[in-house]
Parts: sequence; C-alpha cells; structure tokens
Amino acid sequence: MRVGTTIYLDHQATTPTDSRVLEAMSPYFTSAFGNPHSADHVVGWRSARAVEEAASVLALVVGADADEIVFTSGATEANNLALLGFARRSKEKLRRRILCSAIEHKSVLAAGKALHNLLGYQLELIPVDRNGHIILSDLISSLSDDVLLVSVMLVNNEIGTIQDIPRIAAATAQVGAVFHCDASQAPCAIDDLHVIAPRADLLSLSAHKMYGPQGIGALVIRRELQDQIEPLIYGGGQQNNLRSGTTPVALCVGMARAAELLGQPEAHQERARIKILRDKLINQLIELSWPVELNGCPTNRHPGNASIRFVGLSAHEILGALQPYVAASTGSACTSGIPEPSHVLRAIGLTDAEADASIRFSLGRNTEAADIDEAVAHIARAISTLPASRCS
Repeated sequence: MRVGTTIYLDHQATTPTDSRVLEAMSPYFTSAFGNPHSADHVVGWRSARAVEEAASVLALVVGADADEIVFTSGATEANNLALLGFARRSKEKLRRRILCSAIEHKSVLAAGKALHNLLGYQLELIPVDRNGHIILSDLISSLSDDVLLVSVMLVNNEIGTIQDIPRIAAATAQVGAVFHCDASQAPCAIDDLHVIAPRADLLSLSAHKMYGPQGIGALVIRRELQDQIEPLIYGGGQQNNLRSGTTPVALCVGMARAAELLGQPEAHQERARIKILRDKLINQLIELSWPVELNGCPTNRHPGNASIRFVGLSAHEILGALQPYVAASTGSACTSGIPEPSHVLRAIGLTDAEADASIRFSLGRNTEAADIDEAVAHIARAISTLPASRCS
C-alpha cells in the first residue's frame, strides 16, 4: 500500500485502520457518544451495551469469555498490568522468580526489571535459538516451584518467529506458575488464535496491530486470577476494579470489529496472499548484487515479516536513502531515542554490526505485488549510493 507516494512496509509497527472498522466506530463519536458508566439514563445504557458487545466479540475471537476482557490503552499497558499487577498482589512468598524470553517486547522486559528493582523479584531471561524459538529444554530446566510467572510472546515483533505456546504453557503449568503471553502481533499472523489463547492465564492484545484504532488494547485475564491483580490505575473502579477510567466506547467497538474481521474465513486467504508477497520480497532481495541474509526462522514466522540483514551496510543509512519512497524500520531504537543494537537480534546470535545492518520489512492487507517490485528497485538504488563497510 501507499501513504501518499510512500510504499508502506511497516505494518508490524502499526496498521491503517480498516474502513469497515471506522464505519463501526463512527456512531460512537456522534449520535451514540454516551459515557458507558452513566447508569441513570438510556444514552449511558446504550454505550454500556456497546462495550459489553465489543468484549463479547473480542472474547469469541480469542477463545475467552467476555468478563475476562479488560480494555487498556494498548499492549504496553496490558503487559504492565499483567506483570506488575499480578506480582504486586501475589501472596506467594516463596515464588520470587520471573522468567521472560530474551526476545520479549521492551514493555515486558522493563516491567520485569521494575519488579526486580522495586520488589526484589529475580528476573531471568529464557534463551532462544538462532531462529528465535524458545529453547524448551532450557525453560524446563529453569522451571521450579519458586517461579511466579513466565512471559513468552506468541509472535515476535521484530523477526516474526511464532512460538510453540501449547508446549510452553504446559511446562509452566507443571510447576504451578502463571503464564502470560503477549499476542499483539498474533491476529494478523495465525489462523487459530482462539485455540492457542486459552492456554494463557494472561494475554495481551493491541488494536492498532490488527487494523483497528490506536489507543486501545486489552488484557485477557483468566477469571480465577482477577482478584489477584493489583490495578495500575485507581479511580472509579470500572472494569471490575481492574482498570479505572471511562472506557472509550468507540475504540472498544473498533477493536472488536477489527478482531472480528481477522477471525473470518477470508482472513486465512489474506494471510496466505501476504505470505506469497513476503516471499517475493525476500527472493528479489536475495537476487540483488549485494549480499543479504534473512534473520529468524525461514518458515515458522509471521506471514508479513521479512527481517533482512544487508551485510556490511548500515540499516539506518539505507532507510535514510530510501526516503520518502519506502517506509520500513530497524526496530532498534531505545526509548531515549538513541539508536542501539536490537536486543532481539543480539539474542539470536547476531553481532552488533549484523544487528545494525538489519531492516524489518512488514507487509499487510493492502500491499500489492507492484509495491514489492518498486520497493526492491528503490532498495537497489539506495544500496548503490552507500559506501561499503563489510563486517569482519
């Protein structure tokens, strides 16, 4: 797809809001704008009903119950609520270890570090192999009855690797630990989220990663755990005292509609089409005169993800030379805005130089074959203008 004249290949950063989602949301900005917590009149009742219906739709897509859905501002808040909320209220005095995969989103790793710094929990990183898959034997050897929580994302946001969640969840359950899964990237990547998601005790979602609006996400909290979560936000006690504040009706409706569209049978064909285009991109890049390598698993990955290493070059320089023609990303900037090597790419064994040579291209619903051909032509031109500094 194009944003103006720019070929957009950064769908794992954010997706455009689908027109059908916008249509579903529109009434809740105008004629049906009521506060869903206004319990004394019909306008509020209608809004409350819309939120309840949105939770029901989202729950059906992910294999949960409506009362297990807690709407948040996004996946970052959901991840923080999962880790901080559960650990802060835990009465398990002997369970002081938290295990996270080495390639988790920074919001998970930062929450784990906060628990270590503030409450003395021991944060341990689970290693991954060259493809980005959890080394299950290492996880199993680390599991014991002093582990409080394990957090492993379903689909990686940088290299697209899809984890074996059923086996990871089963191993975690064996020692009585709680399993959290960041599934933000999963709806666009897999067909059977409704089967995999119930394996998790806590599941994080983000609307803008699946053609919904920005500013809304959800944490799916297994019913039996809900009284064991300390809220991050205090106030009027909305959403079963788990997340206070006025629930944004239009955003909830939009998230549910986006999830519903990705749960329909035609979404399977959509994912298959995107995968074909992704492979076309990879193959055309491999055929360039400049050596390139694919980061991560060649098969079991997000259908729209192509993490490409341009050997000996700087990804930032390539992306700069591509402007304003192609939008992609390195995924390697820290929160302060200072570029640093990607912790994901380092975890799969790349050097700093190799990580700095890597670009994530991510395709989406509106990507066309012509976009790939033109993007590759721009990339070839950009590479030809850059000085070579091959990795040693």
